Amino acid sequence: MTSTKQSANFNLGDRAVKRLGYGAMQLAGPGVFGPPKDPDAALAVLREAVASGVNHIDTSDFYGPHITNRLIREALHPYADDLVIVTKVGARRGEDASWLPAFSQEALTQAVHDNLRNLGLDVLDVVNLRVMFDVHGPAEGSIEAPLTVLAELREQGLIRHVGLSNVTATQIAEGRRICPIVCVQNHYNLAHRANDALIDDLARQGTAYVPYFPLGGFTPLQSSTLSEVARRLGASPIQVALAWLYRRGPNILLIPGTSSVAHLHANLAAAELDLPADEVAALDRVAASRS
Repeated sequence: MTSTKQSANFNLGDRAVKRLGYGAMQLAGPGVFGPPKDPDAALAVLREAVASGVNHIDTSDFYGPHITNRLIREALHPYADDLVIVTKVGARRGEDASWLPAFSQEALTQAVHDNLRNLGLDVLDVVNLRVMFDVHGPAEGSIEAPLTVLAELREQGLIRHVGLSNVTATQIAEGRRICPIVCVQNHYNLAHRANDALIDDLARQGTAYVPYFPLGGFTPLQSSTLSEVARRLGASPIQVALAWLYRRGPNILLIPGTSSVAHLHANLAAAELDLPADEVAALDRVAASRS
């Protein structure tokens, strides 16, 4: 990886989006369950994101559930022509806020219609199939049955493009035999780099890679090296972690989430942060030191 700045845009299906987008997960209540503490603040963040040039928002109707999509609709509908909203299906929430598989034809079809209704759309730009063989990370198993359901809904005109989330390289290959795959959304960040080879392979194929938990997620990134680099650059550790990802590959689309307008602007500024080669080398060693 070099410190050379990458292009500010990448194609997501047939749409060019800015590589630094916004993830709506944090707009729901604690544990991504229930309503936000301050709905007005959530609406303000969404509106400010789009006003600041963000044209890629990542969401799901199982955030809340139904909460984030309804907030997006209230804040932004009717949507700007260049705004791409990506959602995901394949999971549901239990009454105890647990994350459960929802892979049946009925569940997937209902999820697509719920997303359409709650977002106020006639067609969904991109729908990711969130594979749930293991909620904590990718696990092998055939995705033919659930992905065929999404492919059929795509043929019906309810979905423009299909992506995959929480998947292995084998599942991506299987998926491509069923329908075009425009993006892969997996866990990846400065310290969690199991997908290094996969990212490079997808880049060669022109496929977007969207790292979820780019800042660590429920266990925020903690690294003395990251803190030291941030101090030397006069930036925050979060900005440095995002800047490193931004330069990791031209096909990486970032979706950091926040419920704060101030944090939103700080995140977006990471795209302009210069990382000297020696600092990149230091950051590259973070994952190795944890293995």
